Amino acid sequence: MSHDDLPQHSQLPSFPDDFSTDAHRSVPLPDGLGDVDDRFVFDFRAYDDDLAEGRRWSTWLSVEPLSRGPEPLPEWVVTSQGAIDTELGVLKTGKEADVHLVERADPLDPDAGVVMAAKRYRSPEHRSFHRAASYTEGRSMKRSRDERAVKRKSTFGRQVAAGEWAVSEWGALVRFWNLGLPVPYPVQIDGTEILMEWITVVDENGTVATAPRLAQTRPSPQLLAAYFGQLTDALATMVQNGLVHGDLSAYNILAAGERLVIIDLPQIVDLVGNLNGMTFLQRDCANICGWFRSRGLDVDEHELFAELMAHAF
Repeated sequence: MSHDDLPQHSQLPSFPDDFSTDAHRSVPLPDGLGDVDDRFVFDFRAYDDDLAEGRRWSTWLSVEPLSRGPEPLPEWVVTSQGAIDTELGVLKTGKEADVHLVERADPLDPDAGVVMAAKRYRSPEHRSFHRAASYTEGRSMKRSRDERAVKRKSTFGRQVAAGEWAVSEWGALVRFWNLGLPVPYPVQIDGTEILMEWITVVDENGTVATAPRLAQTRPSPQLLAAYFGQLTDALATMVQNGLVHGDLSAYNILAAGERLVIIDLPQIVDLVGNLNGMTFLQRDCANICGWFRSRGLDVDEHELFAELMAHAF
């Protein structure tokens, strides 16, 4: 069969002499389609697929909804699918976890980026969690195999423990935030990494820095009394909801100007369900009151404990 014998509809179309194959050419809309509904118009923007070392695509949309922070989201949370996480360095190292700074920003909208704290629980070859058994009293795991592995302290058991402690802290952050307690906003959890609000202060020169631990501060008598009042209110809210921090001290409280922010929550315990609940609460009261007395504030741990018990029952 010759070319002339082909059906008419199979012949190649003819193009005008000025036709351009430029991918970015502007093509006029056909007559009658000039007024397109804005809901059907979008701006296509291309991203560079090659990421340098220390950068990754945002994991916001790759985790399940329950692994994202509570609604409503703060305005500063970046949810763009094109956002990139960039490692900025280590903020703090600890026995159980290290805290890094991570910037999340969309390259096409860098001004909307945000720096967050990324708490990453240590891998199995590092030191295991101290006093874990007393904190996990009353907790249960979904799989008995995991529970046995944790008790044996095997390599797999330490992996499970790291994940369990990350999940425990995530749950505590979400619960405390929903109760209105002064904790960093929990952005998301992915495996053993928790992304959360970076608590900062601004100095006289306008430099942004991590808020200091309460133990590092020397507040005025007026601010010292205000700090103690904030902690008393926070502890009262906790016990009213049957919760105890379990390891509260001036070293896991941040002083962000005139407000305090409580951090390090993986070990929170049930006041009644954990046999050590009352003991942990007494110790929290003793730690806090001891530090405030050392700064000149006349407070008593027994009075604080009695006041909290009045809120609890």
